[in-house]
Order: sequence, then structure tokens, then C-alpha cells
Amino acid sequence: MTPVPNPGTPLRLAAARVRVELCWSWPDGQAGAPDLDLSALLLGPDGRVAREGDFVFYNQPSHPSGLVRRLPRARAGDGFADVLTAELAGLPAGIVRLVLAASADGGFHAEASGPTLVVRDAEDGSALAELPLRPAPAETALLCGELRRAEDGGWELAVGGRGFAGGLVALAAEFGIGAARRPRSASWGYPQADPAFALPPQGPQFLPAAEV
Repeated sequence: MTPVPNPGTPLRLAAARVRVELCWSWPDGQAGAPDLDLSALLLGPDGRVAREGDFVFYNQPSHPSGLVRRLPRARAGDGFADVLTAELAGLPAGIVRLVLAASADGGFHAEASGPTLVVRDAEDGSALAELPLRPAPAETALLCGELRRAEDGGWELAVGGRGFAGGLVALAAEFGIGAARRPRSASWGYPQADPAFALPPQGPQFLPAAEV
């Protein structure tokens, strides 16, 4: 049985490389399927991103190091999965947290879509943890959880859960990131497995907020 971490007790991860999947389903033939996106913020000890490249999302699909990157969206059972991989063992010592966020411009429609975050060992595909997500109806972004460096240098998974009504822009602002509008790339910023997917034509481009 796949573990579901306790909100108060981080789950120790033995894998040096993980695959994170944001999965959701939708009834066949029903209109209005939500478009969910998985993002990652690489944070230093101060809880903020140090540079633009430390935010991996649909318009910036890979960290400059190549150690955290998005993969093509895929079919998953009767639904979909937005996916990223992280080479935890190779991350610089200055990166102490990898925050995992889900967003949906048009809302999650969680009662029907049942969004879930699954963390796997990227080497053998085994599920290390499964986090059911429960965003409120008005929320369009959610802190799903975070991978964080333990005192001995290993990594552990902690449960998130805080939601934001202002989408990924509002969530990213919590970590020192400002937003400026620009057209979302036609390819969503990364290769796509299924051309039938359609996302809104506009999306945020994020930059580290200026210090006041």
C-alpha cells in the first residue's frame, strides 16, 4: 500500500531521484475538463528563490542545472498526469527545499477530478507516497507538499495543503516571485504527448521580486 504521509510527520525518502506526478481524472464525454499544472520552486534557507531559474513551471520547464525538469503531459489511467523529475542527490547545498505546487486557471473541480500527487522512485517506478489534494472550490493554486533536505543531508517529503484563490501568481509571491504577463508559448514551454490538450492562450512569466 502506498504511504500517505502524516501532516505532522515528514516521510523519509530513500530514492536519490524522484518522479512527481500530478494526476487527475474526468468523466468520459463530459465537457469542461480542468487543465492542471505541476510546478516546483527551489528554495534556499531563507525560504525564497534566489534567481529566475529556480522556478520550474510551464513557461520554464527545466532548472538551469537540468536536475529538476518537467516532462510531457501524459495519459494516466482514465485521466491525465503532469510530471516532473528531480535529481535530489545532485542539488546544490544551497537548495534546501523543493516546493511542489499545483495550479488550475479555471479551477480544480476537485470533487469530479480527484487531483492526487504521487511521488515515485524514478529508477524503478515504485510509489513512495500518495497525497490526495483537497483544494476549496474558489482556489486555483495549491501547495501540495515539499521535498526538503534533512539534517543528515538526506531528503524527506512533507505534506502541504494551503490554497490560493489568485492562482500560481499568488502562490509564487509567497516565495519572493513577482509576475509579469506575457503570451504563453504555443508548446506550453515543453514537449507535448497529446495535441488534443488545450490551455488558455495567456500565462504568467515569473521573475524574482525586487527587494524593498
